[in-house]
Amino acid sequence: MNHQIATRATFKSFAESTKEDWDNIAVQLKVTQSLVADRIIEQLEYLRHDFGGFPVTRLEHCLQTATMAQRDGRDDEYVLCALLHDIGDNLAPYNHAAVAASIVQLVVSPANHWMVEHHGIFQGYYFWHHIGMDKNTRDKYRQNEFYDYTEEFCAKYDQIAFDSDYKSEPLEHFEPLIHKFFAPR
Repeated sequence: MNHQIATRATFKSFAESTKEDWDNIAVQLKVTQSLVADRIIEQLEYLRHDFGGFPVTRLEHCLQTATMAQRDGRDDEYVLCALLHDIGDNLAPYNHAAVAASIVQLVVSPANHWMVEHHGIFQGYYFWHHIGMDKNTRDKYRQNEFYDYTEEFCAKYDQIAFDSDYKSEPLEHFEPLIHKFFAPR
């Protein structure tokens, strides 16, 4: 499929742009949006051979997290968040939760968005004391309505998804779910 724009805007600043320019850009935005699911899958593929020192690849960690959540009866939106929660690891390791949260923000509930956005801090409870950080940093969010929800995600799925013997579903199993949530609107 050719995704080139037949006509392109000619403005040098937004102030010079016209309605016709923006009509054309809007058409191209729909094409770009139609590619989002495939681009998410592509980003997950980048994690396939990245161990980052962990017992399993970063992709396997995401697959285990999503598989456990799915096998536990969580809904599709939650499973999607479990799958994508670390998608930003190779792009912004220290800020990966914000990357993942930005990706899911428009397609998930406020609870699931908050969970993805804050999971890194909550996950820190299990290991930050080993690297000289305060493992209880998550406690500054104790009054948040999604605190317990996020704490449970990390306890039941995220922090235990490093088992090299676990039989997770392959990425292909989750591809329809990704397409479901990121289909063009």
